[in-house]
Amino acid sequence: MAALLSSFIGLSNSFVGQLFSPPLVTSTEGPCLITAKLKRWERKKCKPNSLPVLHKMHVKLGDTVKVISGHDKGKIGEITEIITHNSKVVVKEVNLKTKHVKGRSEDEPGQIVKIEAPIHSSNVMLYSKEQKVASRVGHKTLDNGKRFRYLIKTGEIIDSAENWKKIKEKEKTTEAVAAAS
Repeated sequence: MAALLSSFIGLSNSFVGQLFSPPLVTSTEGPCLITAKLKRWERKKCKPNSLPVLHKMHVKLGDTVKVISGHDKGKIGEITEIITHNSKVVVKEVNLKTKHVKGRSEDEPGQIVKIEAPIHSSNVMLYSKEQKVASRVGHKTLDNGKRFRYLIKTGEIIDSAENWKKIKEKEKTTEAVAAAS
C-alpha cells in the first residue's frame, strides 16, 4: 500500500501538475488569421475585426442564368435566392433534390418533396433571352456616375429600372403571402 501511495505522489508532481498548469500563450506578430465557425465542417477566413471575408458575385437576384457545369449543365433558369457567405445561388427548376418529409401529426401522412438545392455561383453564367447566348458580365459607368452591368458578347444592359421594379414587386408579394399565412 505504501508503494502505491508513493507512486501516486510521484505522478502528481509530474503528470497531474501539468494538467492543471495554465498553458503558455505566445503572441504572433503580423496579420491576424481568424476563422469564423459557420458549421462544424465549414471554416471561413475572417478579417481582423472577426467579420467573414465575402466575395463579390457576378450575379444578382432575378438574373437569368445558364448552368455551365455539373449535372444540370445547359439548363436555364432565374435566380431565386443568393447565399452570400459561401457564394452559392438557388436557380428555379435547376438542381432538384428529393426530400422525404415526415408527417407532423398522426392524421397527416409523410410525403416526398422536390426542392431546389444551391449551386456555386462559378457554375452559372448570365444568359440573354433575346440573343439566346450565355456571356460574361461587364461593368460600365455613365457620365452621371451611375454604374450598370452588361453582357460582354451582346452588349445587352442587365441592370435597368424595369428589372429592379419587377424584382421589388415579387418581393412585396412574397412578403404579403408570408404575412398572411
